[in-house]
Amino acid sequence: MRPASVAAFSGQEHLLAPGKPLRHMLEGKALHSMILWGPPGTGKTTLAHLVAQTCDAEFVALSAVMAGVKDIRAAVEQAQSVREQTGRRTVLFLDEVHRFNKAQQDAFLPWVEDGTLVFIGATTENPSFELNNALLSRARVYVLRSLSAEHIRAVLDRAIAAGSASAAPLEFHEGALDAIARSADGDARRALNMLELALDLASATTPPALTEAIAAEVTSGGVRRFDKQGDVFYDQISALHKSVRGTDPDAALYWLCRMLDGGCDPRYIARRVLRMASEDIGNADPRALTLALEAAETFERLGSPEGELALAQAVVFLACAAKSNAVYVAFNEAMADARASGSLDVPLKIRNAPTRLMKELGAGKGYRYAHDEPDAYASGEKYFPDEMAAKQYYRPAARGLEIKIAEALARLKAKSGGG
Repeated sequence: MRPASVAAFSGQEHLLAPGKPLRHMLEGKALHSMILWGPPGTGKTTLAHLVAQTCDAEFVALSAVMAGVKDIRAAVEQAQSVREQTGRRTVLFLDEVHRFNKAQQDAFLPWVEDGTLVFIGATTENPSFELNNALLSRARVYVLRSLSAEHIRAVLDRAIAAGSASAAPLEFHEGALDAIARSADGDARRALNMLELALDLASATTPPALTEAIAAEVTSGGVRRFDKQGDVFYDQISALHKSVRGTDPDAALYWLCRMLDGGCDPRYIARRVLRMASEDIGNADPRALTLALEAAETFERLGSPEGELALAQAVVFLACAAKSNAVYVAFNEAMADARASGSLDVPLKIRNAPTRLMKELGAGKGYRYAHDEPDAYASGEKYFPDEMAAKQYYRPAARGLEIKIAEALARLKAKSGGG
């Protein structure tokens, strides 16, 4: 069912529409090495075939799951033979290229460099992390996108048209193919597999018909795309965090459900929600951290799916709460100073003095007990190391409870003559 031409290819208009980069390359037949990066079932292998076919190049396909350096050498020998006999170039297509280690990736670089091979790698993983710089510098990266339901429906229609001449007459109920297209989650390969199963079931009915009920049967239990070790994982938790920070409870709920539906461990989400409570809400509404802790504990008590509602409650509360990253910023600034300042001594007056010797050495001498001072505040006291000027790290935001905190600190600072 692979399309035989660019015109029959579904999706990736940002690369293949007239004037777009990959289309321009194909029209000019200007072969170059490339990395095709995208989710499963979006056409990476098909594009590699089309590139070789359009540019009249020999096509050699390998999978990094099973191939090794020996297979690369065999491909090089084949490419050299083809060039000597016909003058044609060879496209080496390596699927799952991210599974090759650095030494294996380096093995074919000399042959890419001297033009023996035009390298096309396909990967579902971020090339920046999975491929070495030497390979990336010699190949252009093209990013493929998930297919829309409309693109998937076009793939299904083409498959049905291609098989209708030899197949028994079959009735297609309204909405059945659309249901399969929606459930494929942007993956044409998954859609075709579901169609094949649906057609097998439909052919056994009387009269033969692909109904909505059959479509529902073959699409039930589908799992949305979610890779616990890959970019999709980190992109989705980033989307959840940024939705909370952006005060959008609806988007936050959506991304929470996407992650849970995709199989993410709810305990991981609970830990990230705790982080959000401190990083993005902080003292603007300290209840956020308490609720996040209680949500995590509730999940531990109830388990899934009952406990997931507590996580949803916490996410919605955090998204709606007043926001402040003042503690987060203050912590980072203070940590930077702590690391840069070295092992500065604690001033004598605020050292502990548990023994007579420590008292004789001056530990604790001159310390003013704050609770004995007006407003429990010893104005003018300095608690930083003697060699270090006092600094302000914590700057409360003008939101939520931190408004009151800022006012209280300002009053105390004024008593010390700090303005």
